[in-house]
Amino acid sequence: MGRASTQAPDNAIASGAFRTLQKKARSLRPDRLKTVESAEQVLGTRTPDIRAVAADVFAKAKDLPAPDIVALAKAMLALKTFETRQVAYELLGLHRAALRSLARDDLELLGRGIDNWTAVDVFAGQVAGPAWRAGQISDADVARWARSKDRWWRRCALVCTTALNQAARGGKGDAQRTLKLCKMLAGDHDDMISKALSWALRELIPHDPAAVQAFINENEGELRPHITREVCSKLSTGRKSPRREKCR
Repeated sequence: MGRASTQAPDNAIASGAFRTLQKKARSLRPDRLKTVESAEQVLGTRTPDIRAVAADVFAKAKDLPAPDIVALAKAMLALKTFETRQVAYELLGLHRAALRSLARDDLELLGRGIDNWTAVDVFAGQVAGPAWRAGQISDADVARWARSKDRWWRRCALVCTTALNQAARGGKGDAQRTLKLCKMLAGDHDDMISKALSWALRELIPHDPAAVQAFINENEGELRPHITREVCSKLSTGRKSPRREKCR
């Protein structure tokens, strides 16, 4: 059928994406290369180029059945680069049937190895969070991530709440589940967690500002000062701001 006997179609597409990412990175001046701390190889490809490669992969593979798309995402992850991980998550977020097919074990396998905020945020915002919103994983599953010893899975739990609240991603607002996760991690002063907590609260404001205000009032003693400052600025002005704002 014209198929190379030594390479499955998913591996061929993944390898082609890798070569494109590598070529785009090599075309950049050294001072324009993207720097990320990760145990995986970082090619240095710019974010717009990563997204363009993901869109190209989706265009080539969109008619494949869901299991084949998941297999392709896993092939991307197997290349163990920061960039192909991003493409894998972008692809799953774009392919609705593949995304709907994912259960808890699938998600935890796909999330294995997340070790930087960019990887976490794409995985949680485009894959794990929407799966949670759709009922493919339970509140207990996400709460277990929030209790993890791994800071990146704790951040993942918080970032998953953005899928509940970002209108652009289909969120309709869910104060109860968002604030439950925020309460679990209110006293976690790891920088990656506190920044995600601020983000989670700010995304809820358009849906339920009173609930966010009450949460700040009740938990201000536990929260890092920048969380209170950023959330109160958003409540007062509609913008995240570095200047100090008082909650009313």
